[in-house]
Amino acid sequence: MGNKIVTFGELMLRFSKEDKKRLSQGRMFCGNYGGSEANVAVSLAMQGDDVEYVTRLPSSQMGRAGAMKLRELGVGTDYIIYGGDRIGVYYFEEAASLRNASVGYDRANSAYYYLEPGMIDWRTALKDAQVLHVSGITAAITQPAADATFEAIDVAEQMGLTISIDLNYRKNLWRYEGATPVETLNRMAEHADVMFGDVIEYEFITGHPKIPFLPDSSDYDMNLDAYRRWYEDLHQRFPRCRKMMIGMRNEVSSSHHFLTALLWTEGRMLNAPIVDIPQVVDPMGVGDAFSAGFLHALRRYPDDDQLILDYSLAAAALKNTIAGDFNLSTEEEILETMNDNYQIHDVKIYE
Repeated sequence: MGNKIVTFGELMLRFSKEDKKRLSQGRMFCGNYGGSEANVAVSLAMQGDDVEYVTRLPSSQMGRAGAMKLRELGVGTDYIIYGGDRIGVYYFEEAASLRNASVGYDRANSAYYYLEPGMIDWRTALKDAQVLHVSGITAAITQPAADATFEAIDVAEQMGLTISIDLNYRKNLWRYEGATPVETLNRMAEHADVMFGDVIEYEFITGHPKIPFLPDSSDYDMNLDAYRRWYEDLHQRFPRCRKMMIGMRNEVSSSHHFLTALLWTEGRMLNAPIVDIPQVVDPMGVGDAFSAGFLHALRRYPDDDQLILDYSLAAAALKNTIAGDFNLSTEEEILETMNDNYQIHDVKIYE
């Protein structure tokens, strides 16, 4: 087993209108690549990790350009397979004042849409890996894509890798006949060694009502006892999982958010500070930035769970200040954010 992190999912093109225009306004779209698992891969590469991204892309200008962009940012693309006619697309209308953000998907018949088990040689793709990271989105597009996701998980388990799962429930994606997202996500969670999700996603898979998080300042008093009881229930449901994260966000307005997270590990619950983000630039990919920050810090600081959690939250907070899906923050910038905002002055950058 090596030291590489492998992520698996669908790379997409994102189109938005500039200056927070509605999709029906203006004549020009701004485009960039994104997708949850690709976002994690880029963020890990920016922090100095050896990371490989696996997907299926069309052998077209846009597919090849997507792989080129990942390589430009330090992500390995050796095990991307090519086929099909098009790359998946999503349209993101940014929030503004009282108007909420909205997302529209155009992923049907993409190269990834026709992915099936057996197409990817997982033993070769994972041969130098320590961690496999997938998400609920990986399994949401088609039944064969879900089967391919579990194929990857099964091989990774046989090879002794750490399995990282981001629940990433997107109700608008589960369209194929016979799709049972609750059962599929629970099945994925049963394989997790490390698991990420927000309160809505954990509520969805367990039926446990979410606990309100409505801060108007960083001094908000959270009901930690209620979260502790919730975590005890989650631990009973998913006893294999060594570390479970719950992320929370309160959107005071389209550009003013509060962010925090909790970690369950070895029977203990740890909480991070509540971060006030008064000028959100782009909220897409914040959860992916947290996941990547956690996977990076877990290997950097394996004996300090509080530091791992705080580092992950700082990575997620920084993503709010960066346009596009990718978190382009380095380890040094994330640590500086921690030191400036959390008064943790003894954290050093390890060579």
